[in-house]
Amino acid sequence: MDKIALVTGSSRGIGRAVARRLAAEGYAVCVNYRVRQDCAMSLVSEITAAGGRAMAVQADVAHRVQVNEMVRRVEGELGPVSLLVNNAGVAGQALFQDITDALWHRYFSVNVDGAFHTIQAVLPHMLHEHAGCIVNISSIWGLRGASCEVTYSATKGALIALTRSLASELAPTGIRVNCVAPGVIKTDMLDALPPEVLPQLAQETPLGRLGTPEDIAAAVSFLADDRASFITGQVLTCDGGFIL
Repeated sequence: MDKIALVTGSSRGIGRAVARRLAAEGYAVCVNYRVRQDCAMSLVSEITAAGGRAMAVQADVAHRVQVNEMVRRVEGELGPVSLLVNNAGVAGQALFQDITDALWHRYFSVNVDGAFHTIQAVLPHMLHEHAGCIVNISSIWGLRGASCEVTYSATKGALIALTRSLASELAPTGIRVNCVAPGVIKTDMLDALPPEVLPQLAQETPLGRLGTPEDIAAAVSFLADDRASFITGQVLTCDGGFIL
């Protein structure tokens, strides 16, 4: 299969770093975004200026119709997807008793249904080829849980269960499914926290620093590579030792 990557939620943060890294490694990349077209287009320009192939597609992964159309466009312009990185997600903090139905369902529709939609959209060609790779971006909070982040943690735990179960189901076809569980990563998602909290989080991390989007991109790159051809159904925790 040609090296064609679809990275959801890749206009900013972790997804942007993943798309950039994969493009540097020879993948043609679809940069998916929901609202930040400016960021998506700037990344496409950066990749193409360096000699790579890239396209930007707007789609809310919570909506199956939009996902199917996005995959159709990618297949038409770049080729069938050989690597899917499910990165799109929403996060936030709230006391459990304050969580509304709308918030709960929105988190699950993006973080879990989004992966469901994208995997089903790209899977037919992977099954036909008996090849392909899927990497889901979960979180350490999906492994351990976090106070005031029940909804987010529940969705990320669901992604881990999806990864392990789907890996077992697809292993006979040669399709690998793995997961990266980032720790505290320096992205704009941390902007909502008080400034004094970030040094505290760095001190709580055994390696003594916060992670970067590039750290997660390196983990995704490894799992997508032939070096990891005997690895499937695994959760690669990338957190500087935070939940040791």
